[in-house]
Formats: sequence, structure tokens, C-alpha cells
Amino acid sequence: MSNVNIKNKKAFFEFHILNKYTAGVALLGTEIKSIRNNNANLSDAFCTFNNSELYIKNLHIGELQNAGLNNHIPKRDRKLLLNRLELNKIESKVKEKGITIIPLRLFINKNGKAKIEIALSKGKKLYDKRESIKEKDIKRDINRSQIL
Repeated sequence: MSNVNIKNKKAFFEFHILNKYTAGVALLGTEIKSIRNNNANLSDAFCTFNNSELYIKNLHIGELQNAGLNNHIPKRDRKLLLNRLELNKIESKVKEKGITIIPLRLFINKNGKAKIEIALSKGKKLYDKRESIKEKDIKRDINRSQIL
């Protein structure tokens, strides 16, 4: 079993997570090899619809060292694989004001396939971000007092 679990830490700080979905990703051979080497970055990635198909943009998958001329483009658009009912549900939700689709984590499942966890989310306001920082500090202080 693979230990690949690339997370988007910024997502939980900047967005309220509404619904989560797990989707497959259409990848090239050198891309899956780079992912297995933990050579990917989700921090700037986002998802959009194009002709009622879901694509992930700005997902950076680093080039493979020994690929030579057959290497991939690191930030190309990649198609996400979901069934039609899920796509229709997500597309109708995205048309609401303020709802966006963001990737939360990229992982390899038990069958060796690359999967991405995406979420319907709504952006946080500044005061919400301050509140989440306060909650994180309080939890940290509680954990410290329990250790001592």
C-alpha cells in the first residue's frame, strides 16, 4: 500500500467545506510516477466545468527526472472522473453564488489508482479566519496542558 497523501492545508483555513467527493484523475504515465514520489502541489489548484465535464486547473505535478523527451507539462488541465449524477449535482450547486470546487487531498487508493478528494466550498470572511485561528490556539493550549 502506498503512503502518498498530499493535502491542501490552505483549503481548510480559507474555505467552509460543504460536501466532499472522491474523483479519479486522468493522468499520463510520468504524472502517476511523480505522484508516487510525492512530487505534487495542490495549493493553487481549483476545479472548473468545461462542456459539462469537470477539470482541475493549476495542479502542479513535477516533472519526472528520468523521463527524457516523454515528460509531461507540470500544470496542464486534467480531467476528473465522476459519474454523471454526481457531475450534474455538483454543476447545479456551483451555479449558486459563492460556491466553488477546491481539491482537498491527492492520494493513491488500495488498488494503486490516483484519486483526488474535492469539496464544494464557500469562502471564509476575515472574521471567520480569525475565529479558526483562535480555535486552533485553544486546542493547542489544551493539548499542552494535558501533556504536562
